[in-house]
Amino acid sequence: MKKLFFFLMLTMTGIAGSAQSAKSLDLKDVVSGVYRPETIRNIVPMNDGEHYAQMNAEGTQITKYSFKTGEPVEVIFDVNTAREADFKSFDSFQFSPNGETLLIATDTKPIYRHSTVAEHYLYPLRRDNTGVTTNNKLTRLSAGGPQMIPVISNDGFNIAFVRDNNIYLVKTLYNYSETQVTEDGEFNKIINGLPDWVYEEEFAMKSALEFSPDNSMIAYLRFDESEVPEFSLPMFGGQAPVFEEYKDYPGAYTYKYPKAGYPNSKVEVRTFDIKSKVTRTMQVPLDTDGYIPRIKFTDDTNKLAVMTLNRHQNQFDLYFVDPRSTVSKLIMRDESPYYINEDVLDNIKFYPEGFSFLSEKDGYPHLYWYNMNGQLVKQVTSGDYEVKSFLGYDKADGSFYYTSNEGSPLRQAVYKVDKKGKKTKLSQEEGINNAIFSSSMKYYINNFTNLNTPNVITLNDNNGKTLKTLVDNKALKDKVAQQNLPTKEFFQFKNGKGQELNGWMMLPPNFSASKKYPVIMFQYSGPGSQQVLDRFNVTWETYMADQGYIVACVDGRGTGGRGAEFQKSTYLNLGVQEAEDQVAAAKYLGSLPYVDKNKIGIWGWSYGGYTTIMSMSEGTPVFKAGVAVAAPTDWKFYDTIYTERFMRTPKENAQGYNATSAFTRAEKLSGDLLLIHGMADDNVHFQNMAEYSEHLVQLDIPHDMFVYTNRNHGIYGGNTRMHLYKKISKYFDEKLK
Repeated sequence: MKKLFFFLMLTMTGIAGSAQSAKSLDLKDVVSGVYRPETIRNIVPMNDGEHYAQMNAEGTQITKYSFKTGEPVEVIFDVNTAREADFKSFDSFQFSPNGETLLIATDTKPIYRHSTVAEHYLYPLRRDNTGVTTNNKLTRLSAGGPQMIPVISNDGFNIAFVRDNNIYLVKTLYNYSETQVTEDGEFNKIINGLPDWVYEEEFAMKSALEFSPDNSMIAYLRFDESEVPEFSLPMFGGQAPVFEEYKDYPGAYTYKYPKAGYPNSKVEVRTFDIKSKVTRTMQVPLDTDGYIPRIKFTDDTNKLAVMTLNRHQNQFDLYFVDPRSTVSKLIMRDESPYYINEDVLDNIKFYPEGFSFLSEKDGYPHLYWYNMNGQLVKQVTSGDYEVKSFLGYDKADGSFYYTSNEGSPLRQAVYKVDKKGKKTKLSQEEGINNAIFSSSMKYYINNFTNLNTPNVITLNDNNGKTLKTLVDNKALKDKVAQQNLPTKEFFQFKNGKGQELNGWMMLPPNFSASKKYPVIMFQYSGPGSQQVLDRFNVTWETYMADQGYIVACVDGRGTGGRGAEFQKSTYLNLGVQEAEDQVAAAKYLGSLPYVDKNKIGIWGWSYGGYTTIMSMSEGTPVFKAGVAVAAPTDWKFYDTIYTERFMRTPKENAQGYNATSAFTRAEKLSGDLLLIHGMADDNVHFQNMAEYSEHLVQLDIPHDMFVYTNRNHGIYGGNTRMHLYKKISKYFDEKLK
């Protein structure tokens, strides 16, 4: 669920406003993204360490660029000149590990948050001795129907993919012959090579399929979800999009969804020997209800890395498994008195010399380096700050690269630590910095932003020297400045426990300290999340500030950036301290001389919607109105992995589930509440709103509701997003002005 916020920030709120200096900000411009900051997408570093590839916005070309100069070197694929291209544009691409083949995806259709199905084509990049591509012919990967998560072997000659829950193998050296690797795949029963719904959503797992380094074997996860209960989403004909099959008689989409305390899929690691066609099941020590959130071959074919978590998610084990003997060896274990953050999964990177790991064992997420026998070589970083991501290890000189929030939880910078432990801050500007490194670690592309600066994207060497500015967004910055839009300012205050909390605030244009203004508070509040960050965006909140509101956001207890104790203080009791801190924030804002303390509203989406309801029901009537979008209302309705990470099971923590339920404190609901939900929300089910509304009805507590049919957790499609924000805007105008 935490990841939803970042998805929303990218798709609906990372948007800049209109540049009409004499006019108010236009809601349509904000929602539609007319003034979205320019950025660079679809960057793929190439094997040679000197270049990166990027597809153009039209999806017709892939161009090779120099990391040193940022200049284009050549067009390596053009749909208009490729032979036998039966499509006019494509959606994405990937290189084979050896860099000699492109895999092109077309006609991509989403399934859930991360999963897609598409038609794929292979395109050779091999050159003759003059440097000319030997064959610019596209070849369809499979004629048997769309494919999911195609994976290319290291030599580029084999491609594995999933169709209808089974794994297939295509051999290019045998005239693209296609064979079926697994036979038992079945919808809502057995899944081979793909994650089930809850793994995809909560572990951000996209693929469960790997080739061995020597190209001889496939490793994959097999999910048996037979015992996982089913959940059905109501579906209607609709308009954007149209579902023809439901136009006369509504139907349902049914899938496997494990709610807290219910059975998960049973998961196994298997390998398939391509030559002998023998399938083996790995002997991985795992409780029947444990998790395998990642598998990854190391550089050694005899060492398949298998990562496991127990159901409580407070013990992480890394095993190296021999894919032929099936024998496993425990290499490393990390434990927590609370839970292991799922962020560690994608920060484990394997090299011949060793592997990286992020652990909170000293109270903050820090980078550790182990040898391939599992022995700790050194702790690379330490201090009262968080390492946010491991960017890579330079084999040439033993340096480590990473991002951290050293200096302030509101900011993030790129750092380098050499083999002697000397640390260098590479990013030059204060704000939020993210980096994509070349495979050689000699160069990186830095994406910088702060409150007053739209994305500035630069090419840099590994000493931090700027080689070229690729994007400066100066025009957008000038437009926003000319229009005199509301801007954020940070503030701090202490909650009822004496803890200092961080916040930001936007004041209306032509603000006067002698007036009293209504306030809208925005928050997400989920474990590890952060909204109070030094980054630029013009959002719906900016629009509301432009309309005469003071808009504020506070990161309370449980949010990220401040170490394990602060984040995990809400363990086993989600929502209670978060609500207390939002009430404390409302009290603080209400004490300001220019705030009308009787006109304070609060809103949020997903976990933010839940915190909205919990805050309005905390028992202190400080909120005049609130809007909860796609909100969970009782954790027993939500999935196993997310909920149990923070709450354990309802049987183990009955008191905690009762205390954190919006139902339990419904009688204390104060203020006007609008509930909004999508009926086809596969993540936070419509059941949450339906059951909570019914409870309020039986308690004779007035409230408002609005439902979007066929809409998932993101509530978009056609005019839907515009309609949603107009409704929220109107509701606050009616209640707070």
